[in-house]
Amino acid sequence: MNEPQEQMISNKALTLRLFAMALGMFAFGFLVLPPLYEVFCEITGFGGRTNAAAAQIVAAPDESREIRIEFVTNVYDYAPWEFAADVDSMIVNPGRMYYATFTARNLTAGDRVAQAVPSVTPVTASKHFKKIECFCFTNQAFAANEARAMPLQFIVDPELPDYVDTVTLQYTFFDTEKSHVTSR
Repeated sequence: MNEPQEQMISNKALTLRLFAMALGMFAFGFLVLPPLYEVFCEITGFGGRTNAAAAQIVAAPDESREIRIEFVTNVYDYAPWEFAADVDSMIVNPGRMYYATFTARNLTAGDRVAQAVPSVTPVTASKHFKKIECFCFTNQAFAANEARAMPLQFIVDPELPDYVDTVTLQYTFFDTEKSHVTSR
């Protein structure tokens, strides 16, 4: 074989190897990493995630201790929703069950579905903030221009470290229909 043919074969082999590497990286990034990240967050509480299913009531209230629970709400810029906590904060005793409500409103003339994603800070508190009932467990379907209160029932575990006196519960509310994302 002459040198130009060898160079052409070498270039084709290199192109195939690079394509295979790119395909492998894509598969790893989109198929392998998300489940691993979910398991990591579940085990460590990283990202302030709390329970994704209803918790069981097992603790007795600690009347001698008070914890401030702050409620923070966000809506993505492109999402056609109003979303807010009915109160900014509340004082709770660990081990006692509490109720809070959040109000959401569909600002469009069509039916929409939304999801709320919770986060708890400080991260150490995420393991101790137990949701009994939460609108964040499922997608929320709204009719055109519908507004409604959505319940949260929770307990702060008495095992919450003593140095934590304020817990912030943040919800980000977003439209689940990807077609409504606008480019900027």
